[in-house]
Amino acid sequence: MASDLDFSPPEVPEPTFLENLLRYGLFLGAIFQLICVLAIIVPVPKSHETEAEPSEPRSAEVTRKPKAAVLSASKRPKKEAKKKR
Repeated sequence: MASDLDFSPPEVPEPTFLENLLRYGLFLGAIFQLICVLAIIVPVPKSHETEAEPSEPRSAEVTRKPKAAVLSASKRPKKEAKKKR
């Protein structure tokens, strides 16, 4: 009776190309997510270049004003009410 038992490992087909692509794609996606989470958690020291950048918001405010002027210039003037006869 002991000779009837088969203890060999079951036959498992080798993964196809698409299965391998899916597996490694999922690994790369998981690594990317971990890097993103670590980038949020770990603070990055500020460099001297970022200290010189506060002048940029002033220039951004200057660029916003002409945009508002362009928007108001592009609006059509309101139609005058027709005279009732």
